[in-house]
Amino acid sequence: MQATIYHNPYCSKSRAVLEWLTKQDVEVEVVSYLEQPLTEQELQDLLAKLAVSPREVMRTDVPAYQEQGLSDEKLSDKELIAAIATAPALLNRPIVVTEKGAKLCRPIELVETLL
Repeated sequence: MQATIYHNPYCSKSRAVLEWLTKQDVEVEVVSYLEQPLTEQELQDLLAKLAVSPREVMRTDVPAYQEQGLSDEKLSDKELIAAIATAPALLNRPIVVTEKGAKLCRPIELVETLL
């Protein structure tokens, strides 16, 4: 089986999910989204796979969230996606995509449902 993980190596949950996938002999493509931010189109595609809105994958505890006024409920999905594209730390993690679907793996045990 193959999986793609949108990974932050500084996040213990992201590291734990990557380690778990590796132990399951899953062929893992690691997307280091902090080093190579996703484009707006890539984010739209990922959100479609997850079947969630941008708010559902946004971190609210990072400075960019407050600095950009992202708590404003009037902001459109397009505006939120643009914000994530310019400040990738806003994207919650780890996100895993397999042929069975896609999930934000919080709690990390959710990854088991994708294999």
